[in-house]
Amino acid sequence: MEITTAQKLRFMTIVEILVLLLIAAVCGGIGQSLAGYDLGGCLVSIIVGFIGAYIGLWLAGKFGLPEFFTINIGGKAFPIVWAIIGSAIFTLIVALLRRAFVGTRRY
Repeated sequence: MEITTAQKLRFMTIVEILVLLLIAAVCGGIGQSLAGYDLGGCLVSIIVGFIGAYIGLWLAGKFGLPEFFTINIGGKAFPIVWAIIGSAIFTLIVALLRRAFVGTRRY
């Protein structure tokens, strides 16, 4: 059976997008908690979760590690474990950069 172009270009529904955003927010929040530093609220957690997924997948590819515990939403795979690890790494990097440029404030 041949896959048509219309089947390849399947768009995600609103519910699938919302579920993906929720999962990214949870992964970003867990990553920030592991790093011990909070970058912001819910929207920042979503962004950190997506950036963490990219960082985590990139690191896994560089070290030849497998993708495990991946959730498929609307035909798109979201790596939970690598998103959490990448979010923690990204949060640590941002925290270190913020401390280096801003310093610690003492009142």
